[in-house]
Order: sequence, then C-alpha cells, then structure tokens
Amino acid sequence: MIYIYRDHKLCETDSLLPAAGLAGWKHPVVSAAGAGGKTTLLRHLAREYADRGPGAVVTTTTHILKEDLPWFLTEPSEDGLKERLQQWGQAWIGIPAAGGRLGSVPESFFSKIYSLGVPVLIEADGARMLPLKCPGDKEPVIPAETTHVLSVYGLDAVGRPIGEICFRPERAAQLLNKEITEPVAAEDIGRLAASAEAGRKGCPAHAVYTVVLNKADDPQRKEMAAYIGTFLEHQGVTRVIVTSFRRPEERI
Repeated sequence: MIYIYRDHKLCETDSLLPAAGLAGWKHPVVSAAGAGGKTTLLRHLAREYADRGPGAVVTTTTHILKEDLPWFLTEPSEDGLKERLQQWGQAWIGIPAAGGRLGSVPESFFSKIYSLGVPVLIEADGARMLPLKCPGDKEPVIPAETTHVLSVYGLDAVGRPIGEICFRPERAAQLLNKEITEPVAAEDIGRLAASAEAGRKGCPAHAVYTVVLNKADDPQRKEMAAYIGTFLEHQGVTRVIVTSFRRPEERI
C-alpha cells in the first residue's frame, strides 16, 4: 500500500514514482537516508522503473545487502550495467564488503553511472535494520548530484524506548530532549524528519525532500502516519508518503 499525505488525510495511490515526486523526471538521482526500510523502498522503486522503463541503477555510498539475483553486479563495469539494464531493467552495483554486504564503488565510477541516462537510486545511509536513526557527523553520504532525498522512518518505532530501536540513540535523545529509556512518540518522528540535524541533514538545497513513513501495517499506524503528516506540514515539510510493503495476509 502506498499513500500520499494530502489535505490532512492519506490518499491511496498505486505508484511510488508520482508519490515521491519522480514522475516526469528522465534520470533523477534519488538518495534514500534514515532507517526503517530503505532497501525495500529502493527495491520497489527499481521494480517500477523496470516495469515502466527506462530501468534504473541501484547503488550505495555506504553499504547495501547483497542478494543472489542476476541483476546484481559486484565490480565496477559499465558494460555489466548496460547488460543488466537491457536484460532485467535494473542493475544493482557495489563492491563486496564484510557481512554479505556491498560497499560503494569508487567515486570516479559514479560519473559513468550517471552517464547511462537512467534513474540512479542510492542507499546513502545505514541503520543496522533499526526503524529509527539520528545521523552521525559524516552521515548520511548524499552525493551533490542528488535530485531527490527520501528520508525513511519505521512507524514500528513509536511506543518503544529510544535506546532499543534507534541507531545512534544518544544523538536522537539529545535532539528530542529525552532520555534514551523514554518511548518514541509519533511527534518525535516528525521532529527528527523536519530537523536539519537529522532527517534533512546533508540534503542538497535544490533536492526534492520527501519523508517516507514505512510499516503502516494496520489502521492505528495509518492514523499515526496522518498525524505525523500534519505535524510535518506545520514544520514546512509538505511531501510525505506512507507505505506498507507487507502482503495483505502479513499485515497486523
């Protein structure tokens, strides 16, 4: 399920591309930061681009999980990217790293990726599978070429202690003026998403900024997402999308 927050309510849509402000962009550079489902979000975006054309390249400036799929490439090869785009409509690329992950290709190779003239999707942050994150001094790693930033949050963080569900919990607690033992409130996600020290950190001034509230898997979380959307609107953040990538039988 995909919703756009508009006019104080969630409006269902069947595509991430217009929801994220990507419709009409021929070759955007999209950087996903934050926590709570970045890789899943990029996987769905890549699938949409593959289905609708012209396909997309997915890479990382930090790390991304390596999957045993034919469109994954583990060496910086322009020909390899072109072959996978032609055959599969998507190409995921990185350099093998520890823990079954892929790290960033050399910085010089990014220009070759951009020159392919297709959308580029970048995982620009790491969160160790946690639903919430407050970035460190050198995070996130968002390239200057980025046209769209997706700042991702897991709604399953709400009601749970900061110290249990947040990557870099001390930073988050300081920013929210809370103890790390205190539970996360819905408005705390809004505060992080609107903050230049958290969700908006590293976002280029020219980039379209969108907050993604993921794991809206039941009516209560959907209601919570609408509340956060209203909170963000008052903070000047007008682009909010809400997602649930669970199959219907898996939803709570």
